[in-house]
Amino acid sequence: MSEISTYDGQPLPFEQVAKAIAERRSTYGRASGLRIDRAERGEAWTSLPYQFVFIGDMESGVIHGGVVTAMLDESCGMAVQLALDGSRSIATLDLRIDYVHPATPGQPVLADAECVRLTSNVAFTRAVAHHGDPADPIASSAGTFMMGTKGSVIQAQTLGARFAGGPS
Repeated sequence: MSEISTYDGQPLPFEQVAKAIAERRSTYGRASGLRIDRAERGEAWTSLPYQFVFIGDMESGVIHGGVVTAMLDESCGMAVQLALDGSRSIATLDLRIDYVHPATPGQPVLADAECVRLTSNVAFTRAVAHHGDPADPIASSAGTFMMGTKGSVIQAQTLGARFAGGPS
């Protein structure tokens, strides 16, 4: 078990939380190729390379909208975790997506996600998916995440890796 997989009830330093998030994301996040390009407290900048398996319209090559939705959900979750201290896990309560235009075939999709508010039990997020200019979004999102679900994020992701047969 790696150093970041342990949890002793104490808040983790930001650098350790960011490292844990980058290394121990959801199975989908890893399988999709989603990368965390930059992390600040409460903010995550991610990228998703264009892949054939993401195509939703074979004639145009446009990726499926569900891929963009999953990317925004994962990116917002990262932003929430980056706003926390590593001691609480989270679960998506609600995620609203507004699609503005299709992603351009062949281009990676970028996402800028931000945790805009934390209450004692709920985190509020917003994010935008784009091709390099957040002012020209593919889609935007607003989400809420429940905090303090059973276990810590690091414990939950380590346990998930064990069930999936991956490294712990």
